[in-house]
Amino acid sequence: MFNEQETPPARYLVAFSDGGARGNPGPSGYGVVIQNETGKKVAALSEYLGHRTNNFAEYQGLIAALEYAVANGHKALKVISDSELLVRQIKGIYKVKNAALQELHGRAKELIAQLGWFSIGHVLRGHNEEADRLANAAMDKGMGRVARTPSPATSLGNISEARQEFNGIVREGKIELLDGQLPNGTQVQVRVKK
Repeated sequence: MFNEQETPPARYLVAFSDGGARGNPGPSGYGVVIQNETGKKVAALSEYLGHRTNNFAEYQGLIAALEYAVANGHKALKVISDSELLVRQIKGIYKVKNAALQELHGRAKELIAQLGWFSIGHVLRGHNEEADRLANAAMDKGMGRVARTPSPATSLGNISEARQEFNGIVREGKIELLDGQLPNGTQVQVRVKK
């Protein structure tokens, strides 16, 4: 591993990675937004992981970013994560005690070894919003829910571009949409506005 102060090479990728689990353990997923060194978005990755822990999902996001870099011939990657545990374990500051995480940690280290330059850093959750949206969209999709908030990543084709929010009114105990239609059988989540 290199010194954190080392200057990155002229060409590198930046991966904003996030993972989460509802209930911990519970329905889980990850989201990763990958940019080049100029800040241009080159990929958005997300996947539903089933019933897993938050830390498992965080590692899967890191591995997805590493696999993307290696598979696409990139030799330099900077990862930004809001998981302090993940960052400290990858840097060797914390030991990896959990058996499931040890396996994922080993896979991440194998992929890192295939790069010529690697950096990982921690940011607060508010600075990782797009990756968080992708992770939540993956969890929503895996749970059969409509995504809570549309993501700017929809143009990259990883998330359905269908309209996600409608206005409606309750009449005789049934919700009638005022500005659109949904196919029969569509699962919805209702939030009451006053």
